[in-house]
Amino acid sequence: MTPELAEPHEQRIGFRRHLRPQIVQGEAVYLIGETGVTAIQGSHVESLAPLLDGTRDLAAVLRDLPAGLTADTVGRMLTRLAAAGLIGPRGEEDGSATTEATLAYWDAAGLDSSDAVAATTTSLVSVVAIGDIAHDSLVEALHRNEIMVTPRGGDLTVVACADYLAPELRDIDEAHRAAGKPWLLVKPVGAEVSVGPFFTPGDGPCWRCLAVRLSANRKAEAHVRRRCGQQGPAPRPAIGLPSLSAMALEIASVETAKWLAGIRQDAQRTIWSYDSLTMRVAQHDVRVRPQCSGCGDPGVVARRAFEPVELTSRAKHSSDGGGHRSSPPQEVLDTYRHLVGPVTGIVKEIRRDDNGPAFFNSFRSGSNVAAGEGIEGLRSALRADTGGKGVTALDARVGALCEAVERRSGVYVGDEARVSGSYRSLTGRAIHPDTVQHYHPHQFAGRERWNAAHSDFQHVTTPFDEDEVMDWTPLWSLTGQRHKLLPTGLLYFGAPCSPSVRANSNGCAAGSSLEDAVLQGLLELVERDAVAIWWYNRTAAPGMDLDSFHDPWITRNREVHASLGREVWLLDVTADLGVPVMVALSRRTGGGPREDIVLGCGAHLDPRIAARRALTELNQCMPMVCGSTGTRGLDVDVRRWFETATIADHPWLVPDSAEPARVALHHGYTHREDLADDVHAIRATLEDRGMELLVLDQTRPDLGLPVVRVVVPGLRHFWSRFAQGRLYDVPVQLGRLTRPHRYDELNPIPLFM
Repeated sequence: MTPELAEPHEQRIGFRRHLRPQIVQGEAVYLIGETGVTAIQGSHVESLAPLLDGTRDLAAVLRDLPAGLTADTVGRMLTRLAAAGLIGPRGEEDGSATTEATLAYWDAAGLDSSDAVAATTTSLVSVVAIGDIAHDSLVEALHRNEIMVTPRGGDLTVVACADYLAPELRDIDEAHRAAGKPWLLVKPVGAEVSVGPFFTPGDGPCWRCLAVRLSANRKAEAHVRRRCGQQGPAPRPAIGLPSLSAMALEIASVETAKWLAGIRQDAQRTIWSYDSLTMRVAQHDVRVRPQCSGCGDPGVVARRAFEPVELTSRAKHSSDGGGHRSSPPQEVLDTYRHLVGPVTGIVKEIRRDDNGPAFFNSFRSGSNVAAGEGIEGLRSALRADTGGKGVTALDARVGALCEAVERRSGVYVGDEARVSGSYRSLTGRAIHPDTVQHYHPHQFAGRERWNAAHSDFQHVTTPFDEDEVMDWTPLWSLTGQRHKLLPTGLLYFGAPCSPSVRANSNGCAAGSSLEDAVLQGLLELVERDAVAIWWYNRTAAPGMDLDSFHDPWITRNREVHASLGREVWLLDVTADLGVPVMVALSRRTGGGPREDIVLGCGAHLDPRIAARRALTELNQCMPMVCGSTGTRGLDVDVRRWFETATIADHPWLVPDSAEPARVALHHGYTHREDLADDVHAIRATLEDRGMELLVLDQTRPDLGLPVVRVVVPGLRHFWSRFAQGRLYDVPVQLGRLTRPHRYDELNPIPLFM
């Protein structure tokens, strides 16, 4: 009997076109598709399947039901099949192979295929080609998907260029944001071609959001262009193959068709790239910058600096590895993994340093913006990179990512809070930079000779002029509960500033919460203060009994160093602030001409974590002496130390023989469940000694990871800063010296870490 097919204008139903039904009697109906096979079991389905060939509407299906099937049963079955995306409506079709394949494609995308075809064939697309990009080739690619191209005013614009930083893109972006029209980028030239993202004004990032990330990842190129007095991206040689360019344009055409058909997915916010030399395909996130000058609020960073920094209760959820944290390391990595990537990430990659055993867990995450500019800052030496350390590889990876975010967040952009004035004009609000920088007057007298002989880390500025007008940035005083000011150039890397102030990373920290970051920054200040007091006074320090920690990792660490012909020991250099500070040292044994003495520092309220921190930092530095390149690539101070330093010349580096080794809990330890409580405990100690705790929230809204700069005027940096104060007074207070050292009695060797 001839079936009664669908009536005119009635919507037909059937299996999705991208699925081919195959009935195995008594077993199942199998739907075979490109990505696999779906089995539907049941005798009723086997009877119904032949009717779902797309020639019938619902009424026709019900009229042609075989015996044993009721309308209610079929209705429930059709509802379930539709919910599973296995059946759908069928529209009019011309029966050609091309149209059938196209309709099946939209079925596979989960769309109403008729509506999708109507949208893609009636919408208008504009095309813009910048430079030498072939405009007509892009138009032809769009036409192959039956997309209509108009000279201007399209529903979507496809822009083809050779460089995503092409200056012309700024005007294109502004015009489309003003008109509220979306546009798509494609780079069809080069050995690596790219498609995406779509920019949708009012919803998602704009081109400026992307340009900021791309520019930050072209540090070397920017250096060259700046030195040559040039602006914009550097022209590149023409590279590519005709088929490669055609492929990129065809993919752009596919993405255009999907957009017009109504598909919206997260991948459209990414850059799809294909490296033809390696056959690697990757997607790179492009995210909104809330502070973007194009689509966001450029004043958000400055306003935050003028707000109080309020610490709230923050429970500790991770107490292993490198310290107490508000989130475990895997959670931090999962949350901020999108910041890693060679195109739009702030970290191109996180990789293990293979110089030395894997046990060292020394990971690198790119250039260190605190290492200075120029060619020296571009070289890939250990101290010119940001990095991470840890007991586990996960701890080290997360540490490397967090340090990179910390340094990037501290780079001057121009949207930071600033107040113009001189120190004298800001009396009562401004903090004198000398209380933070701590240069001795004698250092200014010989600064040019000193700077020429030492690395950029040991740079001595010019004397501070209290009448010089400059930019100042507010910090929140947790002690005084009000804002204080320090020169912007002292707080942000690369800020335009007087040669009398210079930013460094001391007290900068990232954390999984604001409280976490403040605690880590504060611990770093305490650590470096104690280490400076020990190093520059060259006072003997008691050793730590490593066995007393009962830590299998510490035992294994000693074994690994021993396998390299080295010995490891730990010194207790804790000063007067009640926070355990330790220095781990390692040297070659065996009587060779070089001992390659390496050290690492660590501070924590828990002395066991202080020990681990010192030892993991030691391991982080070990690649400098484990590599095959020797001291090449290291800065002058590091190189000189490794080439000349011996224990015989520096006996204060070994444990004090006059004092027995201290056990793990020599200082005692009271565990607190809350990070904020730890901050308040250290703060109280500082305030008892007349010092003030200040915090600048440097968190960048587009990065999200909390970053702060903690400042405590009076605490010492461990670089060569020889002004009067704690460096001279504390050793006497602690009984390490009977009188303060004179300036010329201090250790002339700058701490090289």
